[in-house]
Amino acid sequence: MAPPTPKPGSKKNQSAASLFWWLWRDYLRNYRWLLAGAVVLMMIEGSMLALISRMIQPMFDDVFAEGDRNALYFVGFAIMGIFFVRAITSSGQRILMSLINLLAAADMRKHLLRHMMTLDSGFFQLHPPGQLIERVQGDVGVINGVWSSILTAIARDLVSLIGLLAVALWIDWRWTLIAVVGIPLLILPSLLVQAYIRRRARNTREIAGRVSTRLDEVFHGINPVKLNSLEDYQAKRYDGLIREGVDASMRTSVGQAAVPAMIDIMTGIGFLGVMLYGGSEIIAGEKTNGEFMAFFTAMSLAFDPLRRLGLVSGQWQMAAASVERLQHVLNLKPTILSPAKATALPSGSPAVALRDVQMNYGDLPVLRGANFTAEAGKTTALVGASGAGKSTVFNVLTRLIEPSEGAATINDIPITEFDLAELRGLFSVVTQDAALFDETLRDNILLGREDVDDAHLQDVLDAAHVSDFLPMLPNGLDSPAGPRGSNLSGGQRQRVAIARALLRDTPILLLDEATSALDTKSEKIVQTALEKLSTGRTTLVIAHRLSTIRNADSIVVMDQGRVVDQGDHETLIARGGIYADLHRLQFSQEESEKNA
Repeated sequence: MAPPTPKPGSKKNQSAASLFWWLWRDYLRNYRWLLAGAVVLMMIEGSMLALISRMIQPMFDDVFAEGDRNALYFVGFAIMGIFFVRAITSSGQRILMSLINLLAAADMRKHLLRHMMTLDSGFFQLHPPGQLIERVQGDVGVINGVWSSILTAIARDLVSLIGLLAVALWIDWRWTLIAVVGIPLLILPSLLVQAYIRRRARNTREIAGRVSTRLDEVFHGINPVKLNSLEDYQAKRYDGLIREGVDASMRTSVGQAAVPAMIDIMTGIGFLGVMLYGGSEIIAGEKTNGEFMAFFTAMSLAFDPLRRLGLVSGQWQMAAASVERLQHVLNLKPTILSPAKATALPSGSPAVALRDVQMNYGDLPVLRGANFTAEAGKTTALVGASGAGKSTVFNVLTRLIEPSEGAATINDIPITEFDLAELRGLFSVVTQDAALFDETLRDNILLGREDVDDAHLQDVLDAAHVSDFLPMLPNGLDSPAGPRGSNLSGGQRQRVAIARALLRDTPILLLDEATSALDTKSEKIVQTALEKLSTGRTTLVIAHRLSTIRNADSIVVMDQGRVVDQGDHETLIARGGIYADLHRLQFSQEESEKNA
């Protein structure tokens, strides 16, 4: 089980600098030269606004007031050139930023998925698929949408603002101080708004995860939804989440809108002061119209970058909430690991055993000192009522979970001494619900292997009886299996899973209720394929239908997490007890069904 972990948002006091450094160190640094080019273009683009405002004074004083024709051409061509440079740098930096954004998002998603797949199974029991999908897709999307906006604001808008303020100071430093006198008053309200936005943004992302989970459950459970007439019920639950999301998003938007609104108010007050003070100087003849128009243009042009910089704080708080959610996952470490020095794997089909294994799910005991041995190259069946711990045995053997006490062994060597990937490479698993991917049958069987020739693959298809139904499919082996194998029947899915196991050719085979959901005809076909698959392998079988394991070399009887008996079919029947009772009950049920 996964260890206790901090809740998302536990790092809420991290500074913007530390979070941005994380992005740079892990993802953006790979594209530093592209970023450097984009930043240079942004700075050039930003500086053009200051040049435009600077050209206003000669346009009014020299061209319009004095009628200087040379100044007319100079100012006209200069302004045209400024707009040309601005157009080229603007389009160039946008193209570069789009490329970096896409590449960084792809890297982030790949890294996050790879990391998640290393985490213990307990992590996935605590986090529904929809929430994890939202972190990989939604949170990464938010982060990438925001960091690029922030970088653009810093590299372009900050340069614009500094340049425009420099022009304004050059014209009259007193006018400039009057125009910006109210800005320092915004610091405290801005800090309060930032804290509010981060809280709201975190809530918004959590709701988005719940929405994705709800959609995932509806789409994967669409048949039960239809059969139980749950369309209206599920729609209402989804509507409720959507309303929560709208409410949370609106609260975030209100916070984001507050900072530029406050800037607008302070700017308006500043302009009023400049009009009253500067207008008096112009009326008195102390300043020219050109100087005032250049100043007015510089401050007016400064208005937009100032507002965008004001939005940056709110945008960053939204990204910070998503960064915290990603860091929460990335900071988790798997507890089930390979040893520092691994023992070599046994050759051939090994013996498998549990030695006093105890296992709890939370406070619920599942295995209570379980002991048994599955002999090398033979078939051992696990039987018992639901909840007896049979499937947990498989999870312990493959180290999907770790027992709290005791050990699973292979050839008397604890499985914790083997390399984890090599250990799992010893097993092939066929379950009741064959896990097929939404790919072709060929892809589902090969699972990425490129070393299988056509003759070997055909032998596998024949042995698993997959060849029997391939002619009925539109594209044969290249037909899509559909989501979770939905284009195939239960028996066909099982046969594909058996073909996959045959191709793996591992020394240990785990069969978990592999035929329990099949009709009689499909069960016979699959059972025949399973018998071929089991030949020469150490096989452990979980089965409720005792008729399918009568010929097992050994039968392990489990009850409430304990092994209460072990022997072959005849021995256990003669001995009486739980197995004999189960066999008698199933035999009487089968007789009743035949006579019905």
